[in-house]
Amino acid sequence: MTPPDLDRTSALFLDVDGTLVEIAATPEAVVVAPGLPGLLAQLHGLLDGAVAIVSGRPLSQIDELLHPFAGSAAGEHGVAIRFGDGTLEEAPARVAVPDDWREALTATAARWPGVRVEPKPHGVTVHYRLAPERANEVWRAVRALVPEDDPWFRLLPAREAVEIGLRAASKGQAVARLMKQAAFQGRRPVYVGDDFTDEAGISAAMELGGIGLRVGEAFGGDPARVRAWLKRGAERMAVPERSSTLPTGISP
Repeated sequence: MTPPDLDRTSALFLDVDGTLVEIAATPEAVVVAPGLPGLLAQLHGLLDGAVAIVSGRPLSQIDELLHPFAGSAAGEHGVAIRFGDGTLEEAPARVAVPDDWREALTATAARWPGVRVEPKPHGVTVHYRLAPERANEVWRAVRALVPEDDPWFRLLPAREAVEIGLRAASKGQAVARLMKQAAFQGRRPVYVGDDFTDEAGISAAMELGGIGLRVGEAFGGDPARVRAWLKRGAERMAVPERSSTLPTGISP
């Protein structure tokens, strides 16, 4: 599919890894294109603040990666949401993956070179990108801690990783919550994401009269093409619309 043009009625919801930046061997190894933070800031201005980052990363990592851009954002798949005025909504600190689960996963991963445990404020992700042959073992180890009917936590599949996250949070809920904010109201939500957890965000955008763009389908799986599309949208919106009413005596 061909992604539609952005316009001044759009509200942008953007995933980070695999969408705005290329996937790397580890979360710390990602490279942010030099012009990306400035482009996001430009879009933020053109859309009167209706730009939100929606990521599985914690808010602190989002801000570090995209500095100096700072706007609305949802971290850990919606566990923490920061609104445009800086107000923060976040699950209580006590609602987090238990320490004994984290310790068990860390001890298990230590036996498997290439498997890495990424702690988050409320969840934890186990990456096996550097040891893909361990995929089944990683999933069994995590599933042993989190049964399918666990009331608090669920497993979230990702690219060569599995995350234990809060059952009560999703990117879809984050989109719905942000769309109630003044900067987003009355706009068409446009969600762009690449992974399983983005499906909830895509569904929410569509239910609210907007669209969802999967990076693999709309951009050939290439974040550089996402950035180019955003840049074209910013350039188009930055050009004043030509007035349909011409002064007397002036022909088009």
